[in-house]
Order: sequence, then C-alpha cells, then structure tokens
Amino acid sequence: MTEARITHIGGPTTLIEAAGWRLLTDPTFDPPGRRYSFGYGTSSRKTAGPALKAAELPPLDAVLLTHDHHADNLDAAGRDLLPTADVVLTTPPGSRRLGGNSRGLAPWTTWRLQAPDRPTIEVTATPARHGPPLSHPFVGDVAGFALRWEGQQHGALWISGDTVLYDGVREVAHRMTVGTALLHLGGVRFPVTGPVRYTMTASRAVELCRLLRPHTALPVHYEGWSHFQEGRRTVEAELAKAPAEIRERFRWLPTGSPLEVTV
Repeated sequence: MTEARITHIGGPTTLIEAAGWRLLTDPTFDPPGRRYSFGYGTSSRKTAGPALKAAELPPLDAVLLTHDHHADNLDAAGRDLLPTADVVLTTPPGSRRLGGNSRGLAPWTTWRLQAPDRPTIEVTATPARHGPPLSHPFVGDVAGFALRWEGQQHGALWISGDTVLYDGVREVAHRMTVGTALLHLGGVRFPVTGPVRYTMTASRAVELCRLLRPHTALPVHYEGWSHFQEGRRTVEAELAKAPAEIRERFRWLPTGSPLEVTV
C-alpha cells in the first residue's frame, strides 16, 4: 500500500510528499488583503493567507505550476520561491516567460523525476481550459498534472488545474486511471463577463467524478479569493444530492496539516 501526505497550504497550493519526493503545487504565499488584476477588466482580492510560510517548507524537488500568469496560482512570494526547487514544470508559454529552472510540458507529454534512491515519478501534463469555448486568447494556457509511480494501488494522483469541464478534461478519464484527484473548484466568474464560468462548479465536479471514479477526490482552490462563487458550503450541498458512491469519494483537506491518502 502506498501513502501520500498532502498538506493544503491555501488556495491551489499543496505540498505533496510521496515516494520520497516533495512536490509543491501553484505557490501562493502572499498575505491577504491585496487586489490583483487578471486583465480585461477582471480582478480579485486575496481574503485568506497561507497556512504555512514559504520559509517553513522542506526542500522541494519540483514545483507543479498549472499556470504562471494569474496571481491566485502564482503570486509574488510564490515567484520568489521557484528558484529554490530543482525543477518547475508548467506550460510551454509559462516556461518561456519564467526561464531558469522551468520546463514546459504540452498536453500529454511527460517529464520524469528521477533519483537513485527513489522510485521515478512520471509527471504527465493533462489538458485544461480556463474558461468557456474561444476564451483561450484571453485566459492563456493552463495545465493539469498526472503523477504516476511504481506501487500505486488505485492509480495516478491527478491535479486538475484551473479548468472547466470540457472534452479535454473528460479525456483524462478515458486515457488513465485516477486514484486521487485534486480538483480546482470555486465556480469562478466576474461581473464584467456575467454568468460565464472560468473554473469548475460543484455540479460539474460531481459529473466529472462519475467519469473518473477516483478512489479519493480532494477539493482545492475554492476559497480565499473574492472571485470564487462556490465555497465549501455550496460544494457540500451539491454532494448531498449526489449518489452515495460519488459522495463518499470526497474528502476535505485540513488547512496547514497533512492528510494521508492511499494512492
């Protein structure tokens, strides 16, 4: 049986400790209070700070950065942390902007984390679309990441990234077995674009889990910023209507302390 320790630091930021590796997702370590512009008349205020400071993290083998151009996924303090990791895996445009130790992965391409004393982790970028059809010129590239290593019992550990439910995400269910899914939720929308959603709603997450059938689904990135429209209460209300076989797969990550999951 293989265990992974996942610590939710806040927003999309998690520390994943598995198979002797330490991986950080989407570093956000700025204090709360500041408003950030996302472009084209959209903005958001950070309402909650990180549960851990960047200085409290262990040495990092890799950062899994779903995208670099929105501050709720990479803020100023998170940017300062990137050079301390051995490698930063992100989108190809993000890697060109960041340079340094970053490497860009197109969808369905794989990077191998290798070391003599640990099992190899295959990191495969998966499709993500951060908004409705035709929104790519405005929202830019985003990636999800699937982590696979020898000894997994239930399947890959998958980070969805900021995405709506669309055919690219459904393809993940067709192409791989997912044991643990970190789902970026929140149902993001902005006044300037009306009812259009830029991340998954709770109802879409339930629909996705019917396809994925993960052993464990872990919601992240649903609170801590003013642009989120669906917090934990909304997700729980939607889960209460879902079949038990779906509802029982969901677990809530405590903030700031690790949760052990079987992967």
